[in-house]
Amino acid sequence: METDGTYESRDPFGGAAPPPPAKEFPPRATPPHPPVPRPAGPPSAGLPPAGPPSADPSPAGAPSVGLPPVPTHTPAQTAPPRPGHLPAVSHPVAAWLDAPRPEAGLGIWRFRHMPPPPGAPARLAPATIAGMLIPVAIGLLIWSAYRRGTLPYMYAVLQTLTPSDWWYHGTTSARDWHGEAAHEVFGGVVFVGLVCAIAALGSWGRIVRYYLGRFRPPVRAAVAGAGAVVALAFVWPEAFGIGWDPLPVALPLISLVSLVGGGYDVLEAPLLVYPLYAAITALVVWPFARVGEWAALLRTRRGSTAAPAPAPAPGVPRSQWPELREAGQQRAAERLVVELATGRMNDVDCARVRRAWQDTDRDAVRRAALVDTLIERGAATGAHPSGDRDLPQRTATHDLLVDQVRIGRCVPAERTPHAYHGAGLALDPGLLGTSLLAVGPSGAGKTRALVAPVVETLTLQALTGSCAVVAVGAASAPLGADEAYDVVVRLGDPASRYDLDLYAGATDADEAATVLAEGLVGDLEGVETRRAATVLAQLIGPYRTAHGRFPTVPVLRELLEARPENLRDLHDLLPADSAQAMRRELESRIRQVGTATDMGPVLADRLAALDRPLFAEFFGGGHEVRAFSLAAVAQHPVRVRISLPEGGHEEAARLLNRLLLAQFQSVTRHRAGRSHVAFLVLDDAASALTHGTVRALQRLRPQNAAVVLALRTLAEVPEALHGPLLASVGCRMAFAGLPTWDGRAFAEAWGTERVETTEVAHHTVFADQPMTRAFHALRKLVTGKAVTTEAVTVREVERQRWSASDLAHAVPPGHAVLSLTHVRGEHMPPLLVDLRG
Repeated sequence: METDGTYESRDPFGGAAPPPPAKEFPPRATPPHPPVPRPAGPPSAGLPPAGPPSADPSPAGAPSVGLPPVPTHTPAQTAPPRPGHLPAVSHPVAAWLDAPRPEAGLGIWRFRHMPPPPGAPARLAPATIAGMLIPVAIGLLIWSAYRRGTLPYMYAVLQTLTPSDWWYHGTTSARDWHGEAAHEVFGGVVFVGLVCAIAALGSWGRIVRYYLGRFRPPVRAAVAGAGAVVALAFVWPEAFGIGWDPLPVALPLISLVSLVGGGYDVLEAPLLVYPLYAAITALVVWPFARVGEWAALLRTRRGSTAAPAPAPAPGVPRSQWPELREAGQQRAAERLVVELATGRMNDVDCARVRRAWQDTDRDAVRRAALVDTLIERGAATGAHPSGDRDLPQRTATHDLLVDQVRIGRCVPAERTPHAYHGAGLALDPGLLGTSLLAVGPSGAGKTRALVAPVVETLTLQALTGSCAVVAVGAASAPLGADEAYDVVVRLGDPASRYDLDLYAGATDADEAATVLAEGLVGDLEGVETRRAATVLAQLIGPYRTAHGRFPTVPVLRELLEARPENLRDLHDLLPADSAQAMRRELESRIRQVGTATDMGPVLADRLAALDRPLFAEFFGGGHEVRAFSLAAVAQHPVRVRISLPEGGHEEAARLLNRLLLAQFQSVTRHRAGRSHVAFLVLDDAASALTHGTVRALQRLRPQNAAVVLALRTLAEVPEALHGPLLASVGCRMAFAGLPTWDGRAFAEAWGTERVETTEVAHHTVFADQPMTRAFHALRKLVTGKAVTTEAVTVREVERQRWSASDLAHAVPPGHAVLSLTHVRGEHMPPLLVDLRG
């Protein structure tokens, strides 16, 4: 809790100004002079959206594709002041735009994010210090014995490796300078060997790095440099004016060079001596350079002092629109600065203009047209077809500049990487683009903490033209006000302005039948969806040929239950010359009626859930509502809310849930080249997941589409689909209260990791000598404990990142375990997230 609000700010406006007081959101209307849109921010009240709505692109009399009607007049624009003297940009939106957003790890809330301070290194155990000092003591004893000549067999090696004429017979007393030089070389080898053995056995490198790791890189390098100077003082004491004897480092190398060169005369050559001295110095300094990381520090300093490449005006805040100024578009930049300063521009406008500028980077014609529009319309450039430039009300914290919505805070825990300790956790289209599955019991907060913020941020991003969203849930689900959507389909509500196209705008009978069959019988075990689609295609294809449209629900049910003589009436309506294929289809259906394999009664029985008086005015049966086709989502950045019936129509709601997922997967199958991402959010996806829909989830990512699925438990999905479902989504979220059998599926999906474990075993010591037994008995009498030895085993093992038991019992209320995958392929391991932070 100490870190909450320390590493990053939750307020996208940095406290620049408080949000406006709450007001009742008025009904949609276009006043002659619309009010200025409020600064977009976290939970703040709504004011009417502003901005000139664009004209309806649909021609008169064209069939509806699901876009709402838009106003046809343009409100008057306020002329900006002359650009010669611009007002100071002190508006909260400008402060939000200029706030730093450093690069951070996947899913980290970047708005004013500050990385956590380096964690304190693990404390060294006393055994580690003892292990460092014991080799030093032993090494000093060995070196002392060598210097006194009492080390056993120390000269046997020297006699073996050197000629016998260098020594007096039977001894290692030197006859001439060769023996003396050999003694020096041998002493240097023994000294260097002892030093290396002491450093290796005592783990001196790890211990030195442990203590130096507490300092910043410059301080660490300076401390290592001071150590190198001390070491050189022991190697070259005469160079520092010190009178002690040098360590056997330089003289052994000089003696070796003399032996190889045939005498000390070779040392009179400056070209040999000075490089030799430099090499000796470099060898002494090299360990300190490694420990102090001098090379890394030098690379960092070179990178910081190198002349920067021409970059966008360093230090120029985003509120001055430097990208436009660098392109020479001063007038457009000044117009936007004025819009910001006078409060006529909100965060949605900023994100939309920046996106439009980036999209026209390689198209000079579109770039010129955009600049002209910016100069003319300012913040209203490229407004959404609905004319909205903000939502009536926000309940989550958003940063539209990087398309993030904050959903919680990472809990500093053992499994959490240090970079995520206390950091805010956010979702963006790059993460949601891999699809997300959330599982948790009722009351765990799936809708409040996840689905509602995700839907809200997607509706905001739809206003910038970057995505389209379809939010599906019960009428009572808190998925935002109706005014936040372009199309609101309330199935079963007579007051609904929109109807749902049962065939998703399809014109091919086979395609429409495939989608409808998945919705009707996709969840039935033992029923082949392919056969059901064939039966439907044999009926809706001829009907469309005869009547020019697909049948409504009551008509389709009658066709499925019809006897052969009734189907012949439809057969007679088909032209004999131009509909031969459809006549054969219908004749095949007539022959199947009444057989043991006839699927007509099964389909009619499932379709009966929609053939109720409550839905009499829906699915093409009404005449006063506009039919919305889900195909519009694949073509336009539209915001859609579909409310499913409640009460006694649970079966119809489950069927529609399944049908909508199948329709979404069908309409997004061929949308190459579309720049906006299409999202489908199912607040309750229990009945929507079938073998066909789960298999199709894997094909959404290449088509720039994704789904967000919420489940109460994986038991609502066939057990055979648990593995494929978790494998087909990139983001997985397990809420508190998950049962262990659901946790087992998540644990298998998240896999294992290698961790270092330490096992300590205590063994009782049994003494053989009477005196030792007496001492042990006295010690046990005094301490009350038997004499034991401690055995420590350190090893690497594979451990599940989150076990089924941990997910079921170790996740506190209001928390969830979340793993993320980006569309670029980067991934974040499962982390514990506080959804209330």
